[in-house]
Amino acid sequence: MPRYRLLLEYDGTRYSGWQMQQNARTVQGMLIQAARDAFGKVGEVMGSGRTDAGVHALGQAVHIDLPESLPSNRIRIGLNNNLPADINILNAFAVPKNFHARHDAIGRSYLYQISRRRTAFGKNLVWWIRDDLDVGAMRRASAIAVGMHDYRAFADKDPSEKSTMVLVESVEVGEAGELIVIRIRASHFLRKMVRRMIGCIVEIGRGNLPLDAFAASLENPDRTMNMTAPPSGLFLEQVRYKGDAYFTELKPAVISV
Repeated sequence: MPRYRLLLEYDGTRYSGWQMQQNARTVQGMLIQAARDAFGKVGEVMGSGRTDAGVHALGQAVHIDLPESLPSNRIRIGLNNNLPADINILNAFAVPKNFHARHDAIGRSYLYQISRRRTAFGKNLVWWIRDDLDVGAMRRASAIAVGMHDYRAFADKDPSEKSTMVLVESVEVGEAGELIVIRIRASHFLRKMVRRMIGCIVEIGRGNLPLDAFAASLENPDRTMNMTAPPSGLFLEQVRYKGDAYFTELKPAVISV
């Protein structure tokens, strides 16, 4: 079966995450069903990584095996015609049979949106925080996170992970109106790692967590950091493969408040 690489975006609010689960609505499950409805049958469907329940994607990468060679536009339109409105295929193109969406990825970036005011429209896309946040302190915390560290303290146990060492390439904290936007780029991410990093950075911004305690958690990963940000503000922004460049402009994912 020919293999294709898909680029898709989705609002994760209604879904129990990316990965197929019995008796649960998932993005992967909806994509598989859409492919069956559009093309009769489908082979392997694999995402670049799992997003948790309620987490969104601006650029999830997927490989999919279809029963015949098809033009890219026909694949995109055929899938979109059978997907719900909160999942959208942005692009589709043929790749070698040995391409693997997860294993071939060399970097990923996530965006997190924090709103400093209550919003009637974007509550599923932001974390509304009423407290005043010290953005300067949050930026200082972000600098500590950069580099190769053992992120065991920030992750749920996952038997499929061979190591808890992660190379964090950059952490940026920007402001856009009433939004604070945080971007984290890394070689890969452990389960719940991004949300717990954001939770710690916010607690530092609130003045509740000292910078040295955050730094110590990277040196002594046996101390669990359970400050977990809600999924609503989190977006898988980009999955990078060999030859791809990272996005440069830091901007809100989909709304500005």
